[in-house]
Amino acid sequence: MFATICDLIPYDRDYPARTRRQDILNRILAGTFYDALPYQFHEERTSGGEYIPLRMRRPSVRYGLARLVVEDSVALLFSDGHFPAIDSPDLAVRDALSALSESTRLNSVMMEAALRGSVGSVAVLLRVLRGRIFLKVLGTEYLTPAWEPDAPDTLEHVTERYKVTGAELADQGYDICPSDVSYWFMRRWDSVWEKWYQPTPVSAGWPSLPDEHRSVRHSLGFVPLVWIPNLPGGTGFDGGCTFEAAIDTSIEIDYQLSQAGRGLKYSSDPTLLIREPVGLDTNIIRGAANALVVSEKGDAKLLEIAGTATQAVIDYVRILRELALESVHGNRADASRLAAPASGRSLELMNQGLLWLADNLRINYGEFGILALSRMMLRASRLYDIRVNGCLLPAIDTEASLNLRWPNWYPPDSLDRQRDAQTITSLVECRLLSRESGLHILGPSYDIVDVTSELGRIKNEVPE
Repeated sequence: MFATICDLIPYDRDYPARTRRQDILNRILAGTFYDALPYQFHEERTSGGEYIPLRMRRPSVRYGLARLVVEDSVALLFSDGHFPAIDSPDLAVRDALSALSESTRLNSVMMEAALRGSVGSVAVLLRVLRGRIFLKVLGTEYLTPAWEPDAPDTLEHVTERYKVTGAELADQGYDICPSDVSYWFMRRWDSVWEKWYQPTPVSAGWPSLPDEHRSVRHSLGFVPLVWIPNLPGGTGFDGGCTFEAAIDTSIEIDYQLSQAGRGLKYSSDPTLLIREPVGLDTNIIRGAANALVVSEKGDAKLLEIAGTATQAVIDYVRILRELALESVHGNRADASRLAAPASGRSLELMNQGLLWLADNLRINYGEFGILALSRMMLRASRLYDIRVNGCLLPAIDTEASLNLRWPNWYPPDSLDRQRDAQTITSLVECRLLSRESGLHILGPSYDIVDVTSELGRIKNEVPE
């Protein structure tokens, strides 16, 4: 069914196959995948009386399993209680990145990036405007990256190219007559320029004339874009899609639930079957207040369906949901089965599949996302006067070591914290662990951000 519906989605062959794949996956994520089907689910026949097959009808029930899995994994990855702290041995670097993360709303940016990047990849654009750093999430559907030949992990340039109409360009201030004629819009980021090009009609080929008025020379010395692949196992520029393995099963769930709903509607108003001779020449009015009179040899029956059919569909859908969530490592836990409050460790075991998914996402969105953006912001602060909350950032070491401190998957309860504290205390007393390392381990559970300052306060406390 998936391939059948894909064939009905318009395909512009001027774009590469990767663009079409991204477009289809974005439709599934947004819940608009079925919009290309021409008929509603309740439309069984055309105006000419021809039967409309199910594959041409839009389901009346849409479960949205893909969005559910993505939002669960993103919440476990970057929600307020799961966002990592950017750490560095250099205190000035750590303080600067903490301030920049807050001013650029890095947490919100990375949540949006992980959501949009679930189709395979995402890009985050860094801009310096009036002494402030701004981050913007870009979908990669129309982006084409190129890497340095002698440094495959460093971007050489990124090109954005897509079609727009003359009316859209006129609304953006271009001196073009508003029309439905298609134009190529194009811009390119490299280590020196954000170069815009004059839009050209599609029939004239790709743009080649720079737009000097809109082009910007940033002179950062690096491409101000971070390219983040989603999961291992992708193709080309993109990583693996979070929900691709569950697409076929999700479509089956939607159609099965739609059919079940259709059956319930039929049960509330079943078809009336009358066997001739009827004995009536008037129109039949249904209802308890109207008796149906037939002749001696006539008969009338309601064609009802058994309720077991609906229950069978529900059981089938429940199994499909389990299989789909298992295939993409979604959350299959049922909170109603918990008889008592569970510890953080119990919740981890119960949601092990979802944790595996989020753990894989941490690699790319942490190393290629947060840390890469952090290094870019530090380098930009050496070239421009960056202000955070009205204060100018001091000169800092742009080559300082950076790492991420991720919090626990689930908040520990009082017993978990007690066991952790006893373990750390024993290790410190036996000289198998330093006091500073122990405080680093316990810090996230007690909202300790600056371990060095905390150790200083502990040292200065006067025992009673």
